[in-house]
Formats: sequence, structure tokens, C-alpha cells
Amino acid sequence: MAIKINKKIKGYAVAKPDDAKPAAPAVTPAVEPNEVMALPKAEVIQMHEQIERPEVLVGSTYKIKSPLFEHALYVTINDIVLNQGTEHESRRPFEIFINSKNMDHFQWIVALTRIMSAVFRKGGDVTFLVEEMKAVFDPRGGYFKGGGIYMPSIVAEIGAVVEEHLKMIGLIRDPEMSAATKALIAEKRAAYEAQQAKKKTELADAPQSPTSPSPLVGQGRGEGAALAAPPAALKTSAATDSSAAAAEAIPGASVCPKCSAKALVIMDGCATCLSCGNSKCG
Repeated sequence: MAIKINKKIKGYAVAKPDDAKPAAPAVTPAVEPNEVMALPKAEVIQMHEQIERPEVLVGSTYKIKSPLFEHALYVTINDIVLNQGTEHESRRPFEIFINSKNMDHFQWIVALTRIMSAVFRKGGDVTFLVEEMKAVFDPRGGYFKGGGIYMPSIVAEIGAVVEEHLKMIGLIRDPEMSAATKALIAEKRAAYEAQQAKKKTELADAPQSPTSPSPLVGQGRGEGAALAAPPAALKTSAATDSSAAAAEAIPGASVCPKCSAKALVIMDGCATCLSCGNSKCG
């Protein structure tokens, strides 16, 4: 059908079939009155090597006094606080330093601390360092530290310090000892102490041999009096020279392979640890 145009044409456009249809109104979803709007969640920051060191770190310093070193070692472990002020706040070890007046082992101490600090900053599970370091043995032999705990080397004691720090910040959790196990350990310890006291009493009441030489003390000879010291004096001198670790350890006990405490005794034909309760008899 032709349409006559009587006016001057100022512009034109091509009409399409879709243009004749009216646009559908936007549908707004209905919001239930009890529905809670989801808030955007903050991203939880995990430890990784791209995290830059902050200006201030929190940390702890531990002292190691070993008979293998003339001077004490001071181990400092600094932690970084992730997601501070949120429910996901956590402390992770960031770096470690070891200082001492003894410079004989400076090279391997610096190498060890740098490698451990790199592992800390890498992220992930860093608790494997504890078992690896505590398994290092010194060919010259180990020693007992306070509490009768056997340390096979100075590296193993550094590992024990790292373990103590990781327990403090919550990365390592010790299994809870049940009340029945605690009661059993207390019962075993009391029975062992009573058994040892009975043995000492029997030895004290035993008659002395008539052929044993009489002591020279009190015979008026200065040389004999100086040579024959009374047994009580010898015991006092030995107790004074003994270390604090030996004093806290259980007399006559062996080293427990599980907790390294000198508390493994033989009772009723079974080796039992009076510190952690470990027993070969179940």
C-alpha cells in the first residue's frame, strides 16, 4: 500500500518486526519477610610465601643449657598473626633465630635457622620439623635435661623447643590422658616407691660381715681419719655434685622410648613408664 508524503523528509529509519512489540516489564523477585540477606564474606588469609613481613611480630625466647656447649643457646621464634580481629585469627611461626656466645657452631646454626624460617614462611603443615629434628643423634652421646628427659643431641633439644612453641600457639595438640590412665600411673608409681623403700630397709637391717675391716675414724690417727670418710658424707657429696635432671628422674629407671623420660621401670615382669603410661604389656 503506497502512502503519499506531503511534508519534507528530515530523516528515516528501517522498522523491524520486533520493534512493534512492547518491552516486557522487569520482574523483581519477591523477598520473603524472614529471609536474611547474604552478606559478603571476607577472604580467609592462609600462610604462604607471598606474605610480606610486618613491621612488628610477636614471639618467644627459650633458653637451652646443654653440657655439650660451654655457653647457653637462646632460641627466638617470632609469629605472624593472620586474620587478626576475626573468628579465623591464628598465629603461625614466621622466623627463628638462635644466638649464643659460642661461635664454634655458627655456620650450621645460621644454615639451620634460615632453612627453618623458609619452611615456616612457605606455609602448610610445619609440624614435621619437630619429629625430624628430635630424631637427630649425636655420635658422642646424648644427655639428660631437667625432669629426666633424655636428649640425643643439641639439635633434638632445639626440636623440643620448637615443639613446645607450636603447642603454645595451638598447632600441635597433645592427646588428653584419660582419668583411668592417670589413676593407673599414680598407682604404679606409689607401688614402685613402696617397693624401693622396702629394699632400702632390708639392706639397712642386714647384718654386717664380721670379717669386714673396722673403720679408722676415731682411732686418733689423722691420716686414717682423713682416708676413711663416713658413708653419709660420701652420699652427701655425690648428691651435691649430681645435676637437677638426675634428682628429678626416678632412681633405677630407664629411658622411655615414647616420651624420652627416665621413668621406665620393671614391675610385675613388665616394662612400664611412670611418666606417660607406655607399657609393652598393654
